Amino acid sequence: MDEIELRAALCETGRRLWQRGLVGASEGNLSVRLSPQRFLCTPSGASKGHLRPTDIVLVDSHGRSVCGGNPSSEVGLHVAIYLQRPDCASVIHAHPPYATSFAVAGEEIPDNVLPEAAIVLGSVAQVPFGLTGTKALAQSIEPYLADHKTFLLANHGAAVMGLDIADAYNRMETLERVAQVLHLAKNLGRINPMPDNVFDKIAPQTLHGRLS
Repeated sequence: MDEIELRAALCETGRRLWQRGLVGASEGNLSVRLSPQRFLCTPSGASKGHLRPTDIVLVDSHGRSVCGGNPSSEVGLHVAIYLQRPDCASVIHAHPPYATSFAVAGEEIPDNVLPEAAIVLGSVAQVPFGLTGTKALAQSIEPYLADHKTFLLANHGAAVMGLDIADAYNRMETLERVAQVLHLAKNLGRINPMPDNVFDKIAPQTLHGRLS
């Protein structure tokens, strides 16, 4: 995609997140890699359900605005991911209710209960708390970037990486779906993992952090 198409894709994905209730009010932030040192990011304080292409901010590898208004206060989280993961072309941070409840409770989302969890999410990292809008948030996720592509942010929300914006969105939607199923299964009193031989075939441990 060229820059015009990427701006439109960010707006459309923001609408989908908002419509699905994965973000509310001005929550969440999205970005895509435009070049090795340039990224497109959603603006600060804007509803992700009502973005226009002209609202999208061009930032550099330090998270500073190059063209447009003020980027999200959590742009540092995105830049930290891009700099450590050259295979990542898109990052989404959202507050999906079920997944965020796991982050608040400090509960793991296991990857061996549903094929979607194993294949799409991989091993879901539990990232320690980092205050939003500070360097601490980016620093808290850095140790987990090499081996994970899906993250629960303690007392905050979730973040995912993608090969493109569609891949990142699908991973976020899958995370919330898996978290919802786990929540319902817990209420029924039992969570049964997949057989080990099946899990080992569809999700080798060495592939958990790979996007391709």
